[in-house]
Amino acid sequence: MKKPATKSKATAPLTLKWSGCSDIGKVRKNNEDAFLGLRFDAHDVHRLGKFGAASTAKHDFTFAVCDGMGGAKAGEYASSIAVDKITTLLPRAFKSSATGLDAGVADVLAELYEQIHRALAYLGSCYDECHGMQTTMSLCWFTPGWMYFGHIGDSRIYHLAAKQKIIRQLTADDTHVGWLFRSGQINEREARNHPRRNVLQKALGGENQFVDPQVGAVPCERGDIFLLCTDGLIEGLYDHYLVDILRASAKNEAINPAQLLVSESVKNDGRDNTTALVVQVL
Repeated sequence: MKKPATKSKATAPLTLKWSGCSDIGKVRKNNEDAFLGLRFDAHDVHRLGKFGAASTAKHDFTFAVCDGMGGAKAGEYASSIAVDKITTLLPRAFKSSATGLDAGVADVLAELYEQIHRALAYLGSCYDECHGMQTTMSLCWFTPGWMYFGHIGDSRIYHLAAKQKIIRQLTADDTHVGWLFRSGQINEREARNHPRRNVLQKALGGENQFVDPQVGAVPCERGDIFLLCTDGLIEGLYDHYLVDILRASAKNEAINPAQLLVSESVKNDGRDNTTALVVQVL
């Protein structure tokens, strides 16, 4: 894949340590969240467990969270279909690049989102039980020295850099309330309590005609921590609590950061399904 120009030391293989956790919460009857960890190269693809560690020397890694929406179990179907599509589509793109059909990462991610959108829209039009189903999707793709990301909806990707005390939200919530917050018209507390905070302007599937995912990249360094989460996690935890838990887990290997984040969020709120996926660069 085409990668941004960078210093040689930035592209050295790194070890990733990950943990994922999802909870139905206190109110919902089914869990419409889904998450995925994937290790792949041009020849092999392997779904990862809920926690583990591995080097980027020989493989790329992808992590994603999805929050499905729709009547009955349509939302659950949508998020599950999205993560399954990632498993087949991303390794195929990697293989095409390895055989000389080169494409930029942004193009690959845009095509991935488009194909998932088409699949969900088609199923929604064919089956009554899938009508109107849609999902958010936030995805991180790790290669030596870099993390590429794609995003649509109001799930989030955060980056807690090794030498920073403040966590940075890499993704922009595809809501009007998210725009109000980014433009400085409301603060974090007002955004969290706004009555229309969960009204999406973009998602995969449903009645959405066009897909325009946010795509970006950040360099990876030892000590960096990335958090992928659905909006249910944010309902119960402010940003400074995210930092406290992530920093504590980095210092204490006995702590499962995703599990701790989810349990604390559900304890504080729990009105929605709650999912966290934490990736530490060791």
